[in-house]
Amino acid sequence: MADYKAPLRDMRFVLNEVFDAPSHWRAMPALAEVVDAETAEAILEEAGKITAGTIAPLNRSGDEEGCRWQDGSVTTPAGYPEAYKLYAEGGWVGVGGDPAYGGMGMPKAISAQVEEMMNSASLAFGLYPMLTSGACLSIYAHASEALKQKYLPNMYAGLWAGSMCLTEPHAGTDLGIIRTKAEPQADGSYKISGTKIFITGGEHDLTENIIHLVLAKLPDAPAGSKGISLFLVPKVMVNDDGSLGSRNTLSCGSIEHKMGIQASATCVMNFDGATGWMVGEPNKGLAAMFTMMNYERLGVGIQGLSTGERSYQSAVEYARERIQSRAPTGPVAQDKAADPIIVHPDVRRMLLTMKALNEGGRAFSTYVAMQLDTAKFSEDAEARQRAEALVALLTPVAKAFLTDVGLESTIHGQQVFGGHGFIREWGQEQLVRDCRITQIYEGTNGIQALDLLGRKVVGSGGDLYRIFSDEIVGFCRDAGAEMGEFTAPLVKALELLDELTAHVLESAKRNPNEIGAASVEYLHAFGYTAYAYMWVRMAAAALGKDGEDDFYASKLGTARFYFARLLPRIHSLAASVKAGSESLYLLEANQF
Repeated sequence: MADYKAPLRDMRFVLNEVFDAPSHWRAMPALAEVVDAETAEAILEEAGKITAGTIAPLNRSGDEEGCRWQDGSVTTPAGYPEAYKLYAEGGWVGVGGDPAYGGMGMPKAISAQVEEMMNSASLAFGLYPMLTSGACLSIYAHASEALKQKYLPNMYAGLWAGSMCLTEPHAGTDLGIIRTKAEPQADGSYKISGTKIFITGGEHDLTENIIHLVLAKLPDAPAGSKGISLFLVPKVMVNDDGSLGSRNTLSCGSIEHKMGIQASATCVMNFDGATGWMVGEPNKGLAAMFTMMNYERLGVGIQGLSTGERSYQSAVEYARERIQSRAPTGPVAQDKAADPIIVHPDVRRMLLTMKALNEGGRAFSTYVAMQLDTAKFSEDAEARQRAEALVALLTPVAKAFLTDVGLESTIHGQQVFGGHGFIREWGQEQLVRDCRITQIYEGTNGIQALDLLGRKVVGSGGDLYRIFSDEIVGFCRDAGAEMGEFTAPLVKALELLDELTAHVLESAKRNPNEIGAASVEYLHAFGYTAYAYMWVRMAAAALGKDGEDDFYASKLGTARFYFARLLPRIHSLAASVKAGSESLYLLEANQF
């Protein structure tokens, strides 16, 4: 596999030239004090160095060795503890954390780029700081000041890790039926008892403590999801002076043997009357957990982008060097027995598909990250409200579409390698295996599609959708005639998406099955249209500069490929949406 190189040039292009992020930061006092273009540049440069130089070399060896469980303890692969220590010492775990508790205070638009680099280097490694950051988000937003002071500084510093304990053997998507119990104690703490499964980073040897956020039910909790509370449960008790005390009564019963992310410990966690403290209000645990969900789901989408990027980098290097057959138009490498496979049309189709999806995904994830920043930091109430609406609408798209096309990109990369792509030593098959989980955890992509179409589009009567579509219409209207080759197909795609949206809004009134039947294809049609909008914005930033720099010429060529070969996929998706739900119910259960 090729050495990983952080795509810093493209990240700078997206942040500075496409979205002018520094201007957005200057407009928000809370960010203007901590970040500018120069600070962002320095952070990305350093992140590129540690991810490429320290973490990426562990990716394959970590996959080969995996995590080991023995008597409740988990050992991560060789090199992981040392790499994690370096990563934590650089402040990267707390890159988006509040400076009041020791974080860097960077906007999500910056931390999103850091996450991409980290997960391209090693998705399994990246899960440990990601889960810690997610736990910190919920603690910061909902915990008491005492809990924040006691736990956040060491978590941001990477001395302590975090985990999110939601799923139980019988309760995955339907968290309302969890059985983990929380018994109130006289001192204000709770005794937590129950079993959680699929807990990423539930136990490991990277940090001296792990802070678990656990969903559980109080004795008098109402039934269903309205009866869930959230609790902070440390692996090791923390004394009043901040020192570590005795081991809490919780344990790792086993780790899972998985298809991919072998170096990430996926644990069964047993809580046997473990001591914990409530985070947020009683029976409001899901709301507290969902504080981090928009960030985490965008983060999982970025994991799909990250594996696609790593796949592309390896595949394009291989395609330039591997010689097989001659170009259809005649020999290109006259001094060699055959031409590099990059001359062949189908190899170019795969490489360009990967490039277009990766660069479109980077722009889209950055766009969503900037909406998160506006919602969090803007002092303009109207701007915050609009950003919150866009985040609600686009988060399921970011999670599901980026991971679906991320898997496509890893498979294309594997295919470019041919038989070598199926062999472990080249690393391409690992990317396919690692990427696959991103479509499943943090809410399966089918659930994301239901969320988009059912809750966000139909649930708002189309209002959330119109905020985004109106923005696209306005941008195309103001783009100018010279942008016509890009804006014209985008406008047509948006008209088709408008039509699909109206169709589902109407058909859902007659048959509730219509939403579920249309949801996945609708999300994909939405995703391709959203990427088209990103490509219009990137083309606008590159147009006129292509004569001065190959980077811009490559950007415009990739944009033209996207509109010619990828955006047309929406037409088959539209046909599926319009086909309705009837064909899904022609068979009885016993006929399958």
